[in-house]
Amino acid sequence: MSLKLHKRGATYHYRGTVAGRRLRGSTETTDEGRAKRIAAEVEALAWKGKLDGPEETFTFAHACQVYLNAGRSVRMVRLVSGYWKDALVKDIKTPAIHAGSWKVFPHTGGHSRNSRFITPTQCIINYSAKQGLCHPLKVERFKVPKPDRPVVTLEWLQQFSSTASPQLKALAWFMFLTAARISEALAVEWTDIRENTVRIRMTKGGALTHRVAHIPPVLMSAIAALTRHTGPQVFGFNYPEQARHHWRFNCKKAGVPFMSFHCCRHGFATGLLHSGLDPVTVAKLGGWASPQHIWSTYGHAMQDTTLTDRLTSGTKLTQGKYLELEKKNEDKGIVP
Repeated sequence: MSLKLHKRGATYHYRGTVAGRRLRGSTETTDEGRAKRIAAEVEALAWKGKLDGPEETFTFAHACQVYLNAGRSVRMVRLVSGYWKDALVKDIKTPAIHAGSWKVFPHTGGHSRNSRFITPTQCIINYSAKQGLCHPLKVERFKVPKPDRPVVTLEWLQQFSSTASPQLKALAWFMFLTAARISEALAVEWTDIRENTVRIRMTKGGALTHRVAHIPPVLMSAIAALTRHTGPQVFGFNYPEQARHHWRFNCKKAGVPFMSFHCCRHGFATGLLHSGLDPVTVAKLGGWASPQHIWSTYGHAMQDTTLTDRLTSGTKLTQGKYLELEKKNEDKGIVP
């Protein structure tokens, strides 16, 4: 049955069943001749999708609507919907995406083009792919040099703590020894602390979960030195910006380079990896979802060439004993 036109106010609308699908919508015009042409085009597309497959008529605009209907990010759609518009999803491939990213963001680096154009395009299309509306999309990202992540070290933390208030000192040690994010640390309440463990609420990703972290003795001492405030929070700061003001001031006071709160989390992962722990254990202890993230983000090679001594560290052969043994071998005429 062909689509039939009817008026709603001064605008023409169409409705009817075509190729087994119930269709209705607005032509967004008051001109009857133009409305008939629009209805005929809608009908032709419906038959094309029926005969040639849904991908032949599935546009990026349709994919955006599917994405939004599921309650997904409006921001992601806004970044790229104006560029792709009604382009067929089946025609959106890596070369076209790369060209589009350069056109929309000509003065940004590869990281921005990846995050602000390639990722939104891929996420929107792949969500429709999960619904069986199109094929999944794989896109090659622009290569971006991996930045050196500044990390808080034990020496930095000790110097920082020497001039910090009890609250700020305890907060710094807490983030360094538990890998808590600043929002997670400030949300810790006195009731979350049990003997040598603490309950940390994890809010990243939108799903509220929690993990239990160990409290080393040095951290327990710092927490025990705190005076309880009127509120339930342990560290006494109401929001991150308030803590950041005191944090930045104390960096200058202690004479240490400024490190962000998140550098404590970086220091947790890097320190444990360099101490010999495997990425799976580090991810579990610090609340990371994937060991692969630990490896790719924090798995930097250590520059100390003497680390090969660890291969024989199980023998507990000190340098002095080694020289003594070497001298005995020389006396016996044993030459390595």
